[in-house]
Amino acid sequence: MDFKVKYQYTYFIYPYLIEQKKYKEYLYKLLKNKNCKLKLFDYKKDVGIDTYFLPELKDEMFWSLNMSKNSIKQYETMDKKLQAVLISKQACNIFEYTLSKDIPGKIGEKDGIFFDINKIEIVCFNTGVCFLLLKTTLSEKQEFTDVLNFNYKFRDINSKKEHSKQYEAIKIQTEKLNNMQDFPEFIKSITGANIGAKRISLDTDQFITYAYTCIDQSSWNENVDIKLLEKEFEKYRKVKPANEQTEDINLKEEYTYSEKYLYYGFSNNTVVLLTCDNNIKNYTTLSFKYENEQLYHYIFNLYKKIYLKKLNYELRQTKKFDTVKDKFLIFAKKDWIYEVSDDEMGKILEKYYSTEQTLQESFGKLKQEYDLVYKDYEIKKGKKYNKFLIYIIIALIILNAINIFIIFKR
Repeated sequence: MDFKVKYQYTYFIYPYLIEQKKYKEYLYKLLKNKNCKLKLFDYKKDVGIDTYFLPELKDEMFWSLNMSKNSIKQYETMDKKLQAVLISKQACNIFEYTLSKDIPGKIGEKDGIFFDINKIEIVCFNTGVCFLLLKTTLSEKQEFTDVLNFNYKFRDINSKKEHSKQYEAIKIQTEKLNNMQDFPEFIKSITGANIGAKRISLDTDQFITYAYTCIDQSSWNENVDIKLLEKEFEKYRKVKPANEQTEDINLKEEYTYSEKYLYYGFSNNTVVLLTCDNNIKNYTTLSFKYENEQLYHYIFNLYKKIYLKKLNYELRQTKKFDTVKDKFLIFAKKDWIYEVSDDEMGKILEKYYSTEQTLQESFGKLKQEYDLVYKDYEIKKGKKYNKFLIYIIIALIILNAINIFIIFKR
């Protein structure tokens, strides 16, 4: 059976790296872009964020929450270059990219799935790790099979790999992007070539998928076979097409958190939420919270994962160990040990987010690598110091011999 959708959206997340020495210039480029604006938070308006996150992380990601009106006014009157200098000192900056109008598109030449890209955000950490967030919503058909097919096809839209026939042509119908070939160029105009991601073996062929779907209560109620729904949910979690065979598909409880009329699903590059409007909060409050507090929470964990990869690469490549040592110690003392939230659901999500991103394992491997390099560094430094002492001693002996020779010569 098919399941009628009440409301849905999917965020496709593209990670990219900016060289730290060019970070300030990159912020200046964003600020100069007429479509791009720094997102300033307000503790009165953004109550959810203010109450969800604990102070340390809140100060890092949402530093503008407690800015006074006078401070905001001073910032807005600054020259763009001065603004870039100012915000480059902050740990994280979030930008809103405003489109002149929604970007409508369709999957398939005939009988396609129509969608809109109606929100774009850019999240940049001062370590050079950044994320492009694209919010998409289906604009016509509202069946769960359409959501499955759309997510499956769209997440590979930036890939250069050859695909099978089940990937139908995707066209963007707008004056800005006339066809899907323009879409990678649109991404590149924001992110640049993203060479840094390739260096650290970061997969950017597929978008990271973060999706929400609320099923209509006529399709999900006490009379519905929950096993059938769970099979469809597994396709959703694994980003599989609707025609994927379901005989051997069963709910993976270790990757799922569930309550009545609510399923969260997790993998290393996917987070999905399937709900039903039998509980009206799933359709209203939770829908908003999922694409705000919980999304930013997820982004922070993605950031830690990617920055660990970046540090590991730099540790192996650099000859200036002191620089990497300082970066690692700052990360270990701050971002790594931050408690994110006291929110009940936030604590549950933190467990799943960190587990699926294998953060503990990644940090452990980096720590082992760091310890080995540090020991080698100390040994080499000790040898250099010993050589220096030997040279000093030899110099003193020679100097002393010269003095003795002069004395006896007199």
